[in-house]
Amino acid sequence: MEDISYNPKKIESVVQKHWIKNKTFSVIEDKTKKKFYCLPMIPYPSGKLHMGHVRNYTISDVISRYQRMLGKNVLQPIGWDAFGLPAEETAIKKGISPHKWTLKNISIMKKQLQSLGFSYDWSREITTCQPKYYRWEQSFFIKLFKKNLVYKKKTVVNWCSVDNTVLANEQAQNGQCWRCGSKITFKKISQWFIKITAYAEELLQDLKLLNQWPKEVITMQKNWIGKSEGIKIKCKIEDKNYFLNIYTTKPETIMGITFFAISIHHPLISTIIKNNSQINQFLKKNIDLFNTDFKNSNNLFGINTNLLVSHPITHKKIPLWITNYVRHDYATGAIMAVPGHNKIDYSFAKIYNIPIKLIFSNINNKNIEKKIILINSSKFNNLSIKQARKKITKTLIKKKIAKLYKYYKIKDWCISRQRYWGTPIPMIINHKNNILPVPETELPVILPKYIHQDKYTQSLKSYNKWLKTKIYGEKVTRESDTFDTFMESSWYYARYTNTNFDTDILDTKSTKYWLPVDQYIGGIEHAVMHLIYFRFYHKLLRDFGYVNSPEPVKKLTCQGMVIIDSFYIQNDDGSKKWLSPSKLDIDRNKNGKIIKISKKNCLHKIIYAGKIKMSKSKNNGIDPHLIVNQYGADTLRLFLMFAAPIHKSLEWNSSSIIGMHRFLKKIWTFVYTNKIKNIKNSSNDILYNQKNIKYKLNDTIIHVTNNIKNDNSFNTAIAHIMKFFNYIEDMYNKNKINYKNLKKSLESIIKMLYPFTPHICFILWKKINGKKYCIDTEKWPSINNNLTIKKTSIVVVQIHGKKRNIINIKNNLSKQDVINIIITKKEIKKHFYNKTIKKVIYIPNKVINFILETNKK
Repeated sequence: MEDISYNPKKIESVVQKHWIKNKTFSVIEDKTKKKFYCLPMIPYPSGKLHMGHVRNYTISDVISRYQRMLGKNVLQPIGWDAFGLPAEETAIKKGISPHKWTLKNISIMKKQLQSLGFSYDWSREITTCQPKYYRWEQSFFIKLFKKNLVYKKKTVVNWCSVDNTVLANEQAQNGQCWRCGSKITFKKISQWFIKITAYAEELLQDLKLLNQWPKEVITMQKNWIGKSEGIKIKCKIEDKNYFLNIYTTKPETIMGITFFAISIHHPLISTIIKNNSQINQFLKKNIDLFNTDFKNSNNLFGINTNLLVSHPITHKKIPLWITNYVRHDYATGAIMAVPGHNKIDYSFAKIYNIPIKLIFSNINNKNIEKKIILINSSKFNNLSIKQARKKITKTLIKKKIAKLYKYYKIKDWCISRQRYWGTPIPMIINHKNNILPVPETELPVILPKYIHQDKYTQSLKSYNKWLKTKIYGEKVTRESDTFDTFMESSWYYARYTNTNFDTDILDTKSTKYWLPVDQYIGGIEHAVMHLIYFRFYHKLLRDFGYVNSPEPVKKLTCQGMVIIDSFYIQNDDGSKKWLSPSKLDIDRNKNGKIIKISKKNCLHKIIYAGKIKMSKSKNNGIDPHLIVNQYGADTLRLFLMFAAPIHKSLEWNSSSIIGMHRFLKKIWTFVYTNKIKNIKNSSNDILYNQKNIKYKLNDTIIHVTNNIKNDNSFNTAIAHIMKFFNYIEDMYNKNKINYKNLKKSLESIIKMLYPFTPHICFILWKKINGKKYCIDTEKWPSINNNLTIKKTSIVVVQIHGKKRNIINIKNNLSKQDVINIIITKKEIKKHFYNKTIKKVIYIPNKVINFILETNKK
């Protein structure tokens, strides 16, 4: 006897084996089909999937399966961003190879991905720590070096003392390391850079091409690139034969200068400390105060250099200060300070008793620039801000001490990392101290065999036998830094187009067919790191002839976080110990509000931290594997797509998981317990019911199609499918649906659910149509344009809110036409005898309500 119970664990395993055996989702270039490249951001193999991973990959899979059903040639690849600090730190703690730890994690996560039924082309799988991948990254770097697009120089960089490595500007966020959150300091060391600034204007202008990217990402990138237009002014330092270059976007404030200021890393510093031992000692003593990222006016600090700078117009001698609030990496690293009209300059001036000069009148008039005029500004008095800006700029340029200038906040990309577990930079230094690229014949430069060390010595500098080698017939020293891991994740999308190409970084025939990516899915937290490098690298590849589009991705979707109730206790040292919600006893009121939290043998007060992002560090994650084992992958996928719009945060709710499981079980039971092929037409099978079913089916297909196609409103699409299934079930139970409409309705429901819940739909399709039929090759339900607009509608007629009749009328009638039809109908006419219509409330094509008044005799 056939087992008709819904057993997701059993059926999902069967379906997944079928996909693997038949390589169902492997694709090749096919010029007879329209391509669609759908890509989730490459995962880091941390050990186990978290719920954020599953949400991201489910979104990608829904889109991919839908696009296949439209008849497109769909590429959805997956791989592993396998280098990085977490693997290295684990290796240090456990005394194991980061390579071994990484491959073990990949094996675990790959099985998890397969258990969720994602339709990947596994033949294109990438692992970035494998030499066959990074060999081409090294080769391309050498090409960039030969074109002078990379360079090495000694410079001030962001330094993380916890991870013992340099950070790019994009990775130093609000003075903290993007990864560990520790305080950033500045350090001057020799580093490798790629000239992203050479592409700053193009990166900015091409944002206009990204009309299918979230506005927030566009804004964040625009702000990070940070283009500004102003003037660069050359100011003479008194009694010296050198100058101070300053940059300003507000030349109209120049008459308010009362001091100049430079960063501790300004080129002038070496000259200053050479000639002034007192300042030298002061800077050394207070180096930490100067070398931390300035945040607000509460930690302002500085020293007067005793040098005087000539005012560019009045030639008045003005003091030069060294401060901790002037950025060394923006513009010239020197500013003209106008404390009368700049908050930070004002705060600094107040601390050090520096004069403050007002040069604007009506400064309280914040909104109307025209009414503000210059005062205390000699020949520029009584000019408006706009007039002063123009005249002062013209005056300075005429004096040949200034010129118009553009600056960008973005800085060249620092790609050196002082760690072992990364791609070796393919450069060498010969006995003449010349920096040379490794010959192509020597690529890939492979990492030496791992030796366990503590984190302070864990870099390639410790591998002497590997560092000292023989190339070009002479003894040379290898570069000891490795690439920033963002290098690997900046071009992987292009390598997916042909992962087996072995003569160059990319196969141009494949990139021409597949690129750009049609749909990219990932978190908005990557907006000013990965996504900027990603766009930049694509432009480099384009300029070397490997790709032929200006941007790597057409449409970007940023999914929201998965959040959950989180709890912790305060340790004696002030730190927090996060508690797993599953191990707590939580009482809630009728509204679901938490009123009591307790834990067996816990003596500390348990504090509710609110709903925050699931993470290992907060001990609040839900293991996707446990949910799959209990309810099935389809249930989890359906819940993650239904519980919230994909761009919003999703609140974890166990009861909703159960609800999704019940719905799938309901469909399964309906198909398996009803003899669909033998349904007889009911005695109540009137023409109206069957037409209405067709209309509702077509309307559902239209809504679901638009929800998926236009704005990825998967939650709304699922709601429409559920509503239509409930309607069909009701019609069946009332014996008001014929066999033809029931079969077609169920087929359409299964097709529309397939992108969300592919396993159950795979089995149900065979149940309805026979074992030889496979839903994987089925097309998306078609829309019947003849049914999209009903010619007539059923309108309920009410009098004083009470139903009196139902009439069938044409849809295009005016309100007055409807009224005229109703008051002349015999069965309704009697209700209007001796009455006057006082008011009519009409909801077109649905209901009409008459408010009547009795005529006086």
